[in-house]
Amino acid sequence: MNLSELNKVAQAVVTPGKGLLAADESTGTIKKRFDAIKVESTEESRRDYREMLFRSGDAMSKCISGVILYDETIWQKAKDGAPLVKLIEQAGSIPGIKVDEGTQPLPGCPGELVTVGLDKLASRLADYYKQGARFAKWRAVIDIGKDIPSMTAIHVNAHALARYAALCQDAQIVPIVEPEVLMDGDHDIDRCYDVTRRVLNKVFQELRIQRVALEGMILKPNMVISGRKCPKQAPVQEVAEKTIRLLKECVPAAVPGIAFLSGGQDDEEATAHLDAMNRIGGLPWKLTFSYGRALQAAPQKAWAGKPENVPAGQQAFSHRALMNSLASRGEWKAELETKKAA
Repeated sequence: MNLSELNKVAQAVVTPGKGLLAADESTGTIKKRFDAIKVESTEESRRDYREMLFRSGDAMSKCISGVILYDETIWQKAKDGAPLVKLIEQAGSIPGIKVDEGTQPLPGCPGELVTVGLDKLASRLADYYKQGARFAKWRAVIDIGKDIPSMTAIHVNAHALARYAALCQDAQIVPIVEPEVLMDGDHDIDRCYDVTRRVLNKVFQELRIQRVALEGMILKPNMVISGRKCPKQAPVQEVAEKTIRLLKECVPAAVPGIAFLSGGQDDEEATAHLDAMNRIGGLPWKLTFSYGRALQAAPQKAWAGKPENVPAGQQAFSHRALMNSLASRGEWKAELETKKAA
């Protein structure tokens, strides 16, 4: 393992003013997104859509440090025959890959899940590295509900995350460690804080046990936020302050950066929260975004599967990328949302 090279990639991923585009939706997930815009999900339509994003000029070169790809996408070629990985590299972004294989029910823990995909991961990582991937992502899913999460679910998911991270570093790939505490429930922000603290403490304990070099990884956590069904939604400033407090409590300063998931927040909400956190300042790590839906909902709608809508889709993507770029520097203002990107 060449730690200085891993650290160089990790630092590039969290370059100030840039963040990650999570374009790693599974075939099932992107079908749901395409159903919503009445577009048939085929290998070709998925490729055309992602090619549109990767060819978005300034948005990619100025605001996007890296792109998380799905297995199908990393091997695909654009309409003109150029590998999609090359389009990303030409834009000055780093190609990355989602390597987990989804979740399955956790035995003995009703309603809880464990992420799978470790079995042949070492050989898959070697293939992905040859294809150009320099970072990877593995998502663990922790739900909040009555009597959950259990210590079992937290432990097995933290253990798998750390094993994945160690395998990545061994393959000279930067691991993005994503323990996502879901915001689907009716819990309040304080319950989210407590559960996320338990999860992050366990994850970092496992990372140390499995000798993962913290300087060569990125953390991709949820924000500390009210559950979507909670009658009292915490305001932006409270989310920012509690998230920062928790990160200071749990995340060692050796970690180069934290790239938040949006977790089902709407576009502007995810941007406002990131901006408020960066305005607090004085942090040992860089804070940026690793958004899927919060970057893509607007361009998907504008594109709607029609070739003539590609410029409109790219403009919508450019606008969201710019808003989040500003938020990652603590320079976003709500009134900028009304001015569409030029």
